[in-house]
Amino acid sequence: MTIRAIIVDDEKLAIQGLQVRLEAFDDVEIIDTCANGREAIRKIKTKKPDLVFLDIQMPGFDGFSVVKGVMEIEPPLIVFVTAYQEHAIRAFEANAVNYLMKPVDEDKLADTIERVRVRLAEKKSTEDAEKLLNVLAEVAPDAAEEFADEDGESTERFEKLINVKDRGQIFRVEVGSIEHIEAAGDYMCIYTGDNSLILRETMKDLERRLDPRKFQRVHRSTIVNLDQVRQVKPHTNGECFLVLDSGAEVKVSRSYRDVVARFVH
Repeated sequence: MTIRAIIVDDEKLAIQGLQVRLEAFDDVEIIDTCANGREAIRKIKTKKPDLVFLDIQMPGFDGFSVVKGVMEIEPPLIVFVTAYQEHAIRAFEANAVNYLMKPVDEDKLADTIERVRVRLAEKKSTEDAEKLLNVLAEVAPDAAEEFADEDGESTERFEKLINVKDRGQIFRVEVGSIEHIEAAGDYMCIYTGDNSLILRETMKDLERRLDPRKFQRVHRSTIVNLDQVRQVKPHTNGECFLVLDSGAEVKVSRSYRDVVARFVH
């Protein structure tokens, strides 16, 4: 598949340099470039690219403001490209595919494009499965219902224990003890009642290992164990907070409010 990409940078030479490096990837098509954050938000919303190479340090709307500005749509994959190392943590908190330092290293760029391919392939396979089930529901509703029931009952494939290598040690974490999980780029921060651990894995991969009847996405970068939820606190703009057993509070974005409502009573 072709990866439709937009490059956003207020430096023309930086855009040209990245365009040259991306010529090595036959499946990447640069559909547009932007010189500032406002222009980027407008073009991302209208052209709906698969991928955006996004500079962070720009006058006016910086890269993080651009990410916030496109949250009302299904956002593209983001790769931050910047000269400032100190933005790395915020970049991962924004669930970026990767964080590239200027001048862009060719090997790191190749690794980033491979990550993008994997992410897009995962998304496409999920969308294809949903489309198939929808078609099946129209032409053979009984079979679709049976398929859904069988899929929901096959809990044996879900993990009971997760091995996490963190700080030079391997921790065996009981899945039921996990309160919530937060994404930071390709790392997952796993929180139990009395501990937090870092796991190198994508959100999509980790979701496949967890029982969806217990673990639900409540934000684009947060998964919650519904068995650990003790209170729902309404918030502004249709959002709310889940209060967990430990007292921790997790925000539920508007996009996932209906999902949580089906499980939390």
